Amino acid sequence: MAVIDIGSNSVRLVVYERLTRAPTVLFNEKVLAGLGKGLSKTGRLADASLAQALDAVRRFKHVADQCGAVGLHVLATAAAREAANGPGFVEELERICDVKVQVLTGADEARLAALGIVAGIHDADGVAGDLGGGSLELVDIRGETIGKGLTYPLGGIRLQEAAEGSIRKAERLAAAALDKSPVLAGLAGRSFYAVGGTWRSLAKLHMHQSDYPLRVMHNYAIPAEVALDLCREVGRGAVELLPRIETVSKQRRELLPYGAVVLAQVIRAGRPKDVVLSALGLREGHLYELLPPQDRALDPLLCAAEELAYLRSRSPLHNEETGAWTDEVFAALGLDETREERRLRRASCHLADIGWRAHPDYRGAQSLNIISNAGFIGVDHPGRAYMALSNYYRHMGLVDDAVSPSLIRLVDARLLERSKALGAAFRVAFILSAAMPGILPDVRIRRETGRLVMELPPHLADLDGEVLQRRFRQLAKLVGLDTEVRRA
Repeated sequence: MAVIDIGSNSVRLVVYERLTRAPTVLFNEKVLAGLGKGLSKTGRLADASLAQALDAVRRFKHVADQCGAVGLHVLATAAAREAANGPGFVEELERICDVKVQVLTGADEARLAALGIVAGIHDADGVAGDLGGGSLELVDIRGETIGKGLTYPLGGIRLQEAAEGSIRKAERLAAAALDKSPVLAGLAGRSFYAVGGTWRSLAKLHMHQSDYPLRVMHNYAIPAEVALDLCREVGRGAVELLPRIETVSKQRRELLPYGAVVLAQVIRAGRPKDVVLSALGLREGHLYELLPPQDRALDPLLCAAEELAYLRSRSPLHNEETGAWTDEVFAALGLDETREERRLRRASCHLADIGWRAHPDYRGAQSLNIISNAGFIGVDHPGRAYMALSNYYRHMGLVDDAVSPSLIRLVDARLLERSKALGAAFRVAFILSAAMPGILPDVRIRRETGRLVMELPPHLADLDGEVLQRRFRQLAKLVGLDTEVRRA
């Protein structure tokens, strides 16, 4: 599946492996054509921008065909919708791409951006904001319930031109547009989900300034007061003097203060608890809308974990059995779980064997890096750290020596305790099963007074041994229990 997104600032092609609940990107390229430049004054798309955009689309069409895309979707937003020469531009796009171009209304943009959040954020609760070059779309989200979207003329290019390059005037324009926004009126204490390249650049700057341990943009959360301080700093306009500004592409820097101005006003007017970045937006919302209802209902994290297990594990069926087996283990250990913690544990079980082909000395580190930086959706950063750490402990034992302390700090004490328990359970499971299916379902784990008991049926009695006993003791020690292995 290929999507060409014609925005007011960028023209982008994304080719996805297939239409699925957890889409994998095969190819991604953008050109900052600046279609919206000058539009508010002339009412037309500039000839130079038009030519650059059409050249990009010709290349993108060729690349999509080259990748074997069986479906090409072309989405056009504010610039193409509002320009006097927009219809002629769309006509030329359709000639090049040989498909019908979908010229989205502001309401369409808001809906699809919201669906991108629904697709990529588990149990979203807040307001989605998609900042493009020409407009800002805001829409309320509660789970899968999407409110009415509203469009504001606050896109980076449009705001820069309307403010005539003055940051102070841009602040006044943003305040006038958003101060009484009915969408932001219901945001207090919830999350603001930020979509768009300018806001991602702001978050990238914050990541590097704070030496954040991950470089994964999706679901990166910044407390609202911290985000407001960042916006104030960037909104002063001296962008080139900002610490770590070299991490932001030069093409994005010009509009960075205007994105900061808009985000600052969103925070002041809406009073969210945090700003959560989303790598998914309009394009992914469009794909999500194409899915049948039964596929929309699937958990994207579990789908992605299962797929990675299928590609890289010795036995995906064994990983499935590990999930059910650790249900029993955690119950015996007395470790209660929230619904979200159980979901993370089940996903971790699918990923428990993805590092087996690496050298034994590096399996833990390699698995930790793959999981913590994977292109997963539907999981926040503490959840990523939990899954990565449990896999690390499975390979390296319950030691933190080689793990970045900043990564460990992403999880609280409760989640760290459960990641170690899961890692210890994996160490028992794999020494029992050798990663082969059909073993774990026959091994019972239960709790008796002061001890953790493993029951091996007669046909598995020979699996008992010194290493198994040692790992089982290590597992039980986490909750202060003795152990017994019984050969039934």
